[in-house]
This record gives sequence, C-alpha cells and structure tokens, in this order.
Amino acid sequence: MTAAPTTQESAPTRREWLGLAVLSIGLGLIVLDGTVVGVALPAIIGDLHLDLTDAQWVNSLYAVLLAALLLSTGNLADRWGRKRLFLAGLIVFVAGSLLAAAASTAGVLIGARAVQAVGAAFIMPSTLSTVNAVFRGKYRAAAFGVWGAVISGAAAVGPLAGGALTQWASWHWIFLVNLPLGVLVFIAALFTVPETRGEKKRPGIDVDGALLSAIGFGALVFAVIEGPDLGWWTPKSDLTVFGWVWPKHAAISAVPVAFAVAAIALVLFVIWERHREKVQRAALLDLDLFSFSTFSWGNLTAAMVAVGEFAIIFVLPLYLINALGLDVMGAGLVLAAMAVGAFLSGAAARHLAARFGAPGTVLIGLGLEVAGVLALALLLGPATPGWLIAIPLVVYGLGLGLASAQLTSTVLRDIPVEVSGQGSATQSTVRQIGSALGTAFAGATLSISLALTLPTALGDAGLTGAEADSLADATRQSAGTTIMQLREQGSRSSLGDRPRRLSTRSRADSPMRPAGRS
Repeated sequence: MTAAPTTQESAPTRREWLGLAVLSIGLGLIVLDGTVVGVALPAIIGDLHLDLTDAQWVNSLYAVLLAALLLSTGNLADRWGRKRLFLAGLIVFVAGSLLAAAASTAGVLIGARAVQAVGAAFIMPSTLSTVNAVFRGKYRAAAFGVWGAVISGAAAVGPLAGGALTQWASWHWIFLVNLPLGVLVFIAALFTVPETRGEKKRPGIDVDGALLSAIGFGALVFAVIEGPDLGWWTPKSDLTVFGWVWPKHAAISAVPVAFAVAAIALVLFVIWERHREKVQRAALLDLDLFSFSTFSWGNLTAAMVAVGEFAIIFVLPLYLINALGLDVMGAGLVLAAMAVGAFLSGAAARHLAARFGAPGTVLIGLGLEVAGVLALALLLGPATPGWLIAIPLVVYGLGLGLASAQLTSTVLRDIPVEVSGQGSATQSTVRQIGSALGTAFAGATLSISLALTLPTALGDAGLTGAEADSLADATRQSAGTTIMQLREQGSRSSLGDRPRRLSTRSRADSPMRPAGRS
C-alpha cells in the first residue's frame, strides 16, 4: 500500500468535523434502535401477545438482516457513493420506524423491524467508510475513537431511552422518535457530509455472493433462536413458514438442518468469493483483507464483544422488570450505567492508546468487561437493589468503550482506502452477527433455564399437574412476563394467594441468579 498524499493528512476542515458529528448521530440512531427495544419488550409482549420466540425475533431480526446485508451495502457504498447511500438509508429507516410504531400484531412489528434493518444496512458501512476516507493520520485515530464510542455508548443508552419513552408515553414512541431525528440528520448531511467512493472498480455485480452470505448468516441465527422451541434434534413442535409446515412428527427437527444449510452456504460463499477474485470480477468480500492480522483478530474480537454486550442487553431488562419488579424506567436507569462507562472510556481511549497502543487498550477494555460480568454474576439475587447492579455495569461499560473505540482503529488500520467500504462493512457484519448470536444464545439459555427451574419452584408453591405445566409453559413463552402479571394480580387471581408465593419463588429461583445465593 502506498503512502497517502500529504494533502490527505492535513487538518480536517470545520465542515468535515461537522460531517463526522452528523454521521455519528446517524450511526447512533440505528445502533440505539438495536437496543432500545430491550427494556420495552415486556410491555410489547403484553400488548401484542408475543411469545418468547416472537420477542427474540423482534430483537434479533434487526441484527440478522444487518449481518446478511452489510457486505452487499458496503460494496454498494464504494461503487454508488457513501453519502448517497447514507441518505437513502435514512429514508428507508424512517419509513420502517413509522411502520413499527403503527404495528398492532407481532407479524407487522417483525416486518417493520426488517424494513428498519434494510435502512440501517445502508447507513452503517457508509458512516465508517466515509470516516476512513476523509480522516487521515492522527486525525483519523481521533475520528475512529468518536465512531467507536458512539457505537458502544448508543447501544448502552438504548435501554434508558426505551424505559423513559415506554413509561412516560408508550412503547410506540421508541420508534416514533426516529422520525424527527431522521429528518434533521438527513438535512444536516446534505450540507456537511462529503461524497466519497472507492476508486477501483471491477466488472459485474456479485449477486450469488450476496445470496449465499444472506442464507448462511440468516440460517445460523435462525437455528440458535428456534432451537429451544423446535428442538435441537428431535422436533418438539410444528414449524410453519408461509403456510408450509415442518411437522412435529418428522424424523428430525428443522434446527440441525438450518445449521447444515448455514455451514454449506458459508463454505460456498468463501469458495465463490475466491473464484470471483481469480477471474478479476467484482466480489462482495475481498478475502485478501484477512491476510492483515489486525483485520482478522480485530474482527474476531469485535464479534465476541458484541455477543457479550447484546446477551446482557436482552436478558437483564427481563430480569430487572420480571424478577426484581422494577418499572421500565428503573430498569433503563440501571442499564444506563453501561452507557455512562462507555462514553467516559470512549473519550479517554485515544489517550490510553497513545501510551499502551491500540491492541493494549483493547486488552485493558476486555479485562474490565470480564471483571464487570463476574461481579454482576456474584451480585445478582432475588432482592439485589438496582443501584448495586449498576456498579459492575459501569465497569463493564468502561471496558466496552475502550475495546470498541480502539477495535475500529485496529481493524481498519492497514486497509487501503479504496476498499474501506468492504473493510468497514465486514467489521460491521461481524458485530451484527455477534449481537444477533448474543441475543439468540441468551434467549435460548433463558428458555432452557426456565424449563429446568420452574417445575421445582411451582411445586414448592403448591402447584402440580396440568395446572403447573400450563403455567410453566406460559411463563417460559412470555420470557417471564407472566411472573409480573401474577405479582400484579395478587389474591384477585383465580389461583388465590398462590400468585404471591409463585412470584416470590420465581424470584428466588430465577435462572438469571447464580446458584448458591439465598
């Protein structure tokens, strides 16, 4: 790679710094929407009568489609123009938000989340590749720090925004708020964001690569999400897709088939991309990017960070609201501790990087994340106060901010500017795969844990037989929301005084509480 011209390393203009701010707000908008749903999920479940699988798809489909589309849209941004794609993405995203706000059924809401994901897939690679193309030298590191801090901080502040809007207005407002913000960002981007595009163009459009990547990533996350309900090997229930049924009496569940489809599609994707490179045709992903060790290890680390972050963001609101009995605003305030830590450390990351280097700063961040999670696991209990849970979340957020800010710089450090769209889209893709798998793994673990612990809790409260089985299944399917409903009903329930004892036992035996605590 040849050195960049000196003019590219000159100080950015005021307009370029304003453009970075606008791109960061646009990025924050779509990242926020990936997590704002979490704390509002119990209210959405109750209002639209979602089951656990529906709830997971409301959370996960956004990330699944982002993962499936980002490679294609990153390549498109290099060809068509990054600013142009950013503006188009804002229009689609706002339209999806309006549809989500008006949703009255699970199907409409999930479909609206799909539209939002398409818009977000246009926006995300356009922001990072623009930053990579406009900012050079020491200014580039600072710009990457801003980008990383926004992506981690916005993800963490989502629960607070979701809690405030849900409690003081309604869950519909977590989507409606995107309309005025999206319009303002669109207008500001017209005047401040420079147009950039990749210089190297090969003939053709890699449609087959786009399809294979979408099938592979989509099937992988589908299998993890549906495993607990459909059965990991033997079918437990029917699977209905557009009127076609995979029956419960089939010899094998659809889940291992989906895993096999994912593996085959992703292997074929790699083979196909190598073929496209060999014949000098346009490829969705330049596999030579992975020859840079910073790119390969940085992407793997980014995926693992996203798995942990989104697992926490999915499960912890359900625990805080359903098990501890906090309201949505209280849960949002507890989870906002992550955002506080992320924003503080994101701003300080470049100073640490100057002393320890980007890889060293990432390692410090990962260490803080592990420490925060371990402390959280030890503190969680049936009566742990919210402020105490917030303390390890601040530590986790500090680590998240350090790791995210410097991972961005590390991943793209050696990538040529002309393929920065592909490079940034690849990084965004692995983040989204990680976030989708984090939600999926957390949902699967929650479902399995509830299935194992609820029968004992119900038996201790005096409920056995068909009545207990029905209540246990309802609690598992509602992601624990039934616990909250029992607590609210009290002795007015047809179960008499047992709802109080049931909710108390459920809190004591919560699968989100480490064994051994009393």
